[in-house]
Formats: sequence, C-alpha cells, structure tokens
Amino acid sequence: MQHIDISVVVPLYNEEESLPELCNWISRVMESHGFTYEVLLVDDGSEDTSWKVVSELSSANPLIKGIKFNRNYGKSAALNTGFKKSVGKVVISMDADLQDSPDEIPALYKKITEEGFDMVSGWKKKRHDPITKTIPSKFFNYVTRKISGIKLHDFNCGLKAYRSELVKNINVYGEMHRYIPVIAKWNGYTKIDEQVVQHQERKYGKTKFGLERFINGFLDLLSITFVSKFKRKPMHFFGLWGTISFFSGFVITCYVIGEKLYKLHYKLPVRDIVDQPLFFLALIALVIGVQLFLTGFLAEMLAMKSNSGKDYLISDTIGID
Repeated sequence: MQHIDISVVVPLYNEEESLPELCNWISRVMESHGFTYEVLLVDDGSEDTSWKVVSELSSANPLIKGIKFNRNYGKSAALNTGFKKSVGKVVISMDADLQDSPDEIPALYKKITEEGFDMVSGWKKKRHDPITKTIPSKFFNYVTRKISGIKLHDFNCGLKAYRSELVKNINVYGEMHRYIPVIAKWNGYTKIDEQVVQHQERKYGKTKFGLERFINGFLDLLSITFVSKFKRKPMHFFGLWGTISFFSGFVITCYVIGEKLYKLHYKLPVRDIVDQPLFFLALIALVIGVQLFLTGFLAEMLAMKSNSGKDYLISDTIGID
C-alpha cells in the first residue's frame, strides 16, 4: 500500500455548491507542499445532488474518495466512519462549507509530525458569525474547559489534526464530535494543542446548526464526562451518593426517634412520628440510598463481566511478538 501523509476527512450534508471549490483548494495545497494524500468525502444522507458531485470529483481525481450514508446520521457518525476508513499518517477533519481554510493544513501537519502532538484543534479567534452564535459558543467553550480541564478556546472548530493512531482508537457517536478532545484525553492521548486558524465567511447555502445544539452539547458534555470517569468503576459514583443518602436518612431517623423518647421520658407533648415531615424525608433518603447502592453494585458486576481488556490501549511492547 502506498504511503500517504495526510487523510482529509470531510463530513457533508447538502453542500453541492461548495464541494468542487473545496476539493480543488485541497488539491492545490497538497500538491504545492508535495504531500501524498487522500480526501474522504462522507455524504451524510444529503437530499441535494451532493453525491453526484462527489462521484464526478472522484472520477476526475482518484485521490478523492466518497462514502454515502443511506440517511442522515449526523456529523459524529460521518467523522467516525471517515476516521476508520482513513489510511494517512495524519488525519485532518474539516467542514465542507468552505469556512475552514485548507491553507492551514501544512501547519497543522507539522505540529503533529514535528512537535509530537496527538491532536491539534483549530481556534477561530476571529469569527464571521452573528452574535447569536458567537456568545453562546464562548459560554459553551468556557464550561467545557472548566469541566474537562483541557485548555482549548474552540472545541467545536471543525478543522482539527490527529495522529492516525488516535482516530483508530476512539469512537465518536451521537453528537460527540464537539468533544473529540475530551474523548481523546480520557483514552490517554493527552498531548493536545490548538492553533489559530482563519475563519471564512459562508459562501454557499446556510448553516445546518441552530441554537438547540448548545443545549444538546451541554447534555453531551455531562454524558461523556460521567461515562469517561465512571465507566469501569460505577460503584464509585452510585455507591458514594447511595451511602451519603442512606446515612443522612439514618441520622434523621435516629433524631426523630430520639426526640420522641426524650419527650416521653419527661412527659412533654409528643407528636406521632408519622405526623412529622422529617420522618418522610428520612424514609425517602433511606430508600434512595439503598437503590443507588444496589444500582452501583449491579453496574459494577456488569463492568467486571464486560471488562476483558479490550478497552485498554497498548502503545508499545518489549519482547513480545
């Protein structure tokens, strides 16, 4: 198999107008720098003539390859499929709408091959987007930085560079394409950097994303954080909160019973335990505590059963064939 320096993965949905210009631009950059390359255009169930355009481009240039989904699965599925099919030493992901500049590719490639980073994310420091998009994006990136501990300014930038090993050992699903740096970090690829890139104004069509992506993005962040931290040790989460809840209910129960015994001993007015709100609070806390603990116990048994070592990534070996 021919050695390929760069695989460019481009997820697309209804981008018939921009594809010829984008592919010509990528080819010019690659040829001017002497890179061997391939372009993987992943059609995510487009409803226009995008696939026809991809077919024509591939016929004119065999280095341009196409993958077509039978329906719209989302950007994460398109990226994940493109990653698995790529063969380049460095993989570049970019959007198909011409807002990402292929001129940035050589610099991103050097940061991976010469500076030793596992992943380099683009940072659109100067954006050509309306304020309704830039303000929520800044808040989204701030929250993601704080929760993940990864110091990137623009998690959602489509222009990124990856070491091939990284994209082969992660799975991007749902709407997790926003959190590829987080997924990479939790899989042991911690050499993550960013680079300021040029942001182009949209030339054709209209944006495919609305404000709802920020709400979904926040929920996805909570999901990926929880799964990454507690996937193999769910008892550490459920057991902890179950113990706290049960202990709180036990303490409240002891207080209610102790208070009644005290008042009975000194012949003070006494309310029935079931007439006190604290009794029901204690009962709920005890039940929730037991349920959380049992949930953690069952999840722990499932994790032990499924943990056969297949999720452990081996980066090197000595003395083993």
